[in-house]
Amino acid sequence: MTVLPDDGLSLAAEFPDATQEQWQRLVEGVLRKSGKEVSGEAAEDALSTTLEDGLRTRPLYTARDTAPDPGLPGFAPYVRGGRPEGGVAGGWDVRQRHQAAPDGAVLTDLENGVTSLWLLVGRGGIPVSGLAAALDGVYLDLAPVVLDAGRDTEAAAAELLRLYDGKGVDPEAVRGNLGADPLGYEARTGEALDFAPVAALARRVAEEFPGLRTLTVDALPYHEAGGSAAQELGASLATGVAYLRELTEAGLGVEQALGQLEFRYAATADQFLTIAKLRAARRLWARVAEVSGAADAGAQVQHAVTSPVMMSRRDPWVNMLRTTVATLAAGVGGADSVTVLPFDHAIGLPDAFARRIARNTSTILVEESHLARVMDPAGGSWYVEQLTDELAHAGWEFFRTVERDGGQAAVLRSGRLRTDLATTWAERSKRLAKRREPITGVSEFPLLAEKPVVREPAPEPPSGGLPRVRRDEAYEELRARSDAHLAATGSRPRIYLATLGPAAAHTARATFAANLFQAGGIEPVTEGGFEESGATEAVLCSSDALYAEQAEQTAGSLKAAGARHVVVAGRGEFAGVDSYVFAGCDAVAVLSETLDRMGVS
Repeated sequence: MTVLPDDGLSLAAEFPDATQEQWQRLVEGVLRKSGKEVSGEAAEDALSTTLEDGLRTRPLYTARDTAPDPGLPGFAPYVRGGRPEGGVAGGWDVRQRHQAAPDGAVLTDLENGVTSLWLLVGRGGIPVSGLAAALDGVYLDLAPVVLDAGRDTEAAAAELLRLYDGKGVDPEAVRGNLGADPLGYEARTGEALDFAPVAALARRVAEEFPGLRTLTVDALPYHEAGGSAAQELGASLATGVAYLRELTEAGLGVEQALGQLEFRYAATADQFLTIAKLRAARRLWARVAEVSGAADAGAQVQHAVTSPVMMSRRDPWVNMLRTTVATLAAGVGGADSVTVLPFDHAIGLPDAFARRIARNTSTILVEESHLARVMDPAGGSWYVEQLTDELAHAGWEFFRTVERDGGQAAVLRSGRLRTDLATTWAERSKRLAKRREPITGVSEFPLLAEKPVVREPAPEPPSGGLPRVRRDEAYEELRARSDAHLAATGSRPRIYLATLGPAAAHTARATFAANLFQAGGIEPVTEGGFEESGATEAVLCSSDALYAEQAEQTAGSLKAAGARHVVVAGRGEFAGVDSYVFAGCDAVAVLSETLDRMGVS
């Protein structure tokens, strides 16, 4: 039997302490081998990643990277959670979204893991008159209901409260949110709504329904318009502050007004950024509550929704992976409620299978992965704490600029917010076009032979305000051109991959070229000669050494065989070669120009 020393088993006792400077020197050596001559902090910077909002993620964080004390769950600044018990007892609230209510769909969700309902009511959703039918059989004292009714909020809220009364639900047992969000609706449609009916509704709710909330501060319109995490945070803060002002002017106390709000944020597949965003949002709202004189009422209630922007229409099965990571991040980040959008959300109304997978995503993470057993499990991570702090500062600064320009309503109406979001999206679009931000199944590893997923079209969402963007939109346009060509001619546009030398020399660039052109719906052909390929263009794929020896001659042979345009996969300058494709090139521009030359309109 091994006898441990008195101080226990010290695994590092025989090793000297390493310093960050020593680590940097090792990094220098590795970078030197790749042709980069950098030293010290510059070596570390070479491995850093630039994020939106002027933030940078370094490759290594240590105890020297300090951040403010995040406190404890249930206590200001609520970074680690708004409730002292967190979700340890039962996990987060699993909230399913329903834009329509097919027979039995709502009850099926509630009987299989869903714990609250998010109902889109009114234009493009469930009719106000159909709310009773949609909730038929639902135990309203057990299942919280959240409305999203836009300009029909007053009528939808009246109908829901009538249902509570008609079913004899104790007002103190009512939970959920009536979903009023005048500024969010204006962001979506450009149509301003009167706040007076919302204020009257909030007064009634505060007096009669202690567990119900009246307003949702929905940050999704800003996220879906291409906004960054800091812009999403800043816009939500400005909206929340605007509502606090309106509610207190209508006669509610500050604590009462704070208790009427719930915040909705997007959860993306960028795991750490989502975790940090939710933690930063709680810290920022706690600061608003503090300066409003109600620090103890500043626990922000959060509803996280997996990002519609990240959902792809091609190869939608990959969306299951994206939403799983986003849901994990939302849970770890401390969201009170989480909605997993079905994998076919971008295509149309979800079917029963898609809804089942969506709700089971949370069930697996809570019940099998035990994510909720520990509160704020990312807390204490030097990276997460630093990112939370930096994002909180960036979000607060954006909020200050909105307030300086007159508040959320003013920047919506002046167009300033639209311009800010468009600028951010334009920069992100460049990264998407260059595949610096890859989209699996779309810009990377597309599957041209996939069978399309067909769904019943969803009603058109409210429009007229901020745009709704998607990561895949540029590639979707290219693929639509290819689909039209397939429908008209019976085949997709093709490009011939002319591989030079042994497999070891050409495989990497042939794979690169095949992925690139398939992202635009162009079918790569590798078998036989150019004449039999049915293609009008060709791509040379090989090593730099073989290009130097054979590129010019091969390009000439291909043109003699009928190739109208010859491309090299790589960089260089060779006679007879018309263009070059390489990692970091503008893939969208390359593919669009290629389709143009092929006559694919």
